[in-house]
Amino acid sequence: PKITNPSTNRQRSADTMAAGRPTEYKPEYVEQAAKLCSLGATDDEMADFFGVHRATIYRWKLDYPEFCDAIKSAKEIADERVERSLYQKATGFDYTEEQAIKIKVEQYKEDVEVVEVRKHSPADTTAAIFWLKNRRPANWRDKIVLQGDEENPLIVRVRIGGDARNNP
Repeated sequence: PKITNPSTNRQRSADTMAAGRPTEYKPEYVEQAAKLCSLGATDDEMADFFGVHRATIYRWKLDYPEFCDAIKSAKEIADERVERSLYQKATGFDYTEEQAIKIKVEQYKEDVEVVEVRKHSPADTTAAIFWLKNRRPANWRDKIVLQGDEENPLIVRVRIGGDARNNP
């Protein structure tokens, strides 16, 4: 298959490399990159993992479509996981936690037992605001737009100078 490099607009076959140092790319990188991205790795972190420069990762994405597709799919999965977590944080959620408790067996003897305890994490206002600002920006953005028209003109009163105590 032919691949177009967007910066040069040149096409080349995925199996032919441009002149220069041979690529370090290996087919097993597809699976490794997907695992890294599903754990939230950035392109810089992948470059560090593979021992190459970030530009090499970009080149591999252009030259090896299966590498690019694996990265896109895995990053999408990681992003969806974060989105679900943000939603849960914004709305509150129940969870189960293991807790160690002491049980008195005899007068001077205790045993420790691990039990599951059901807990609730309340809704987080900051997460809710973040969610709403991104999902419903028209209703929740910080910027307020004031508009007037011929029937309802916008009136702005500005006080310049003067003493606020004596000049209402």
